Amino acid sequence: MTDYLLIALALLGVLILGTVGLVAPKLRRRREPPLPTTEVETRAEEDLAGPPVEAAEAAEAEPPAGILVEPPPAPPVQVPEVPVEVPEPTAGRLVRLRSRLSRSQSVFGKGLLGLLSRDRLDEETWEEIEDSLITADVGIDSTREIVDRLRERTRVLGTRTVAELRALLAAELVNALDPELDRALHTAPKDGVPAVLLVVGVNGAGKTTTCGKVARVLVADGRSVILGAADTFRAAAADQLETWAGRVGAETVRGPEGADPASVAFDAVKRGIETGVDTVLVDTAGRLQNKVGLMDELGKVKRVVEKHGPIDETLLILDATTGQNGLEQARVFTEAVDVTGVALTKLDGTAKGGIVISVQRKLGIPVKLVGLGEGKDDLAPFDPAQFVDALLGAEAGSDA
Repeated sequence: MTDYLLIALALLGVLILGTVGLVAPKLRRRREPPLPTTEVETRAEEDLAGPPVEAAEAAEAEPPAGILVEPPPAPPVQVPEVPVEVPEPTAGRLVRLRSRLSRSQSVFGKGLLGLLSRDRLDEETWEEIEDSLITADVGIDSTREIVDRLRERTRVLGTRTVAELRALLAAELVNALDPELDRALHTAPKDGVPAVLLVVGVNGAGKTTTCGKVARVLVADGRSVILGAADTFRAAAADQLETWAGRVGAETVRGPEGADPASVAFDAVKRGIETGVDTVLVDTAGRLQNKVGLMDELGKVKRVVEKHGPIDETLLILDATTGQNGLEQARVFTEAVDVTGVALTKLDGTAKGGIVISVQRKLGIPVKLVGLGEGKDDLAPFDPAQFVDALLGAEAGSDA
């Protein structure tokens, strides 16, 4: 009995499982009602649909991964051209810059004329006049000569008006500056060889800047110029000189930092001969006049350059604010390289314009150029009469 019951239960279980197996597939195939379409689902369907035709074409145009493709060549960098400047003519430039001498005018102009126009020119007054000239760095010996001549002429001529006194003082100062000295810059080529102008000076005198201004003076006077950057101790000096040269369309010859200055100077003159320019301007390193080794090196530069021919001009750059110390500088440089002329800078910033007289009286070296400001064309050819007239001031007489 028990066996029959078990068999019946087994058959019932098989029947139930079979029924479930037939019904379940039908339930799975039954469609569920559609849900409302949302914006998110719409975007998802668009993503599944793939990119648009244009995007697909662009994708096909791209190279397959793993293949190196050279980028297109970069367009050339357009370097802006530096416009070539035309420096203003040097003729009459000193007259145009006369206002820059205002500090020195207070000594030479109003000060001296005020003393000379006193009702009574006694011994004390003449001593004050001497002190004023010495303070202006005219020099002791030059001052005594000027004052002695003024005393004699005012006594003999009986001069009393301010205009007459101004004329007397101007004549004595011009005479002290020795107007017969040759002040021309010798920059004309000879026999197919350019003139060579060697620029020397101490550290801090503004030598490289003045060298660039000298180049502008030469260009303004119609000379073609090459600049030699023989100051190889400072890379900035060569860069600075190159900037000055570029402004007037001149070429610069330079060497690597630390190169032999004599070699660079030699190459500059050689380049000048090859290109047929009028003048080669060689800038040398600043050096203290008491450094024997550096002064010997300067002599070497001169000797090496002279293998091409004689140096036409050796220009010493002097800072007017150094006063009487400038005389010692000039003396040592003259012994080393035979200085032929002086460019006196920063006259606009000092009341010691009398250093011009001291340099010439002591050394017999003419002042050929004077710097009267920081502007690029503030370097002027020196003319004794114009210089004295500017020092005394046009209205000095009326103010005295």
